[in-house]
Amino acid sequence: MLLFALATGAPSLQARAGWTDYARVGELIATGRHYFEVHLPVDNPSGCREQYRYYRNYDAPGASQSFDLLLRSLESGVRVRVYVTGVCNLSGYAEISAVGASR
Repeated sequence: MLLFALATGAPSLQARAGWTDYARVGELIATGRHYFEVHLPVDNPSGCREQYRYYRNYDAPGASQSFDLLLRSLESGVRVRVYVTGVCNLSGYAEISAVGASR
């Protein structure tokens, strides 16, 4: 069962959903894979292996708006928070489904 969960990218047994605290975006990576990556130096409530790494599938609803907000926040230094879904990918990154910004 655990092997199936790891192979399919299913949520880990300890993964949790919720909002992170606010922080400045450290890095935003537009990959050639099916998702973009973001480095946000803030405690990750999901429990995924990579504490400061997050991802979002390009084809997810609202993904382009999330990417745009993260990019504008990176450029301006505005702090953001992300909502983690509780899903960890095979690289140990936490999946996100929403982004919020604050000064």
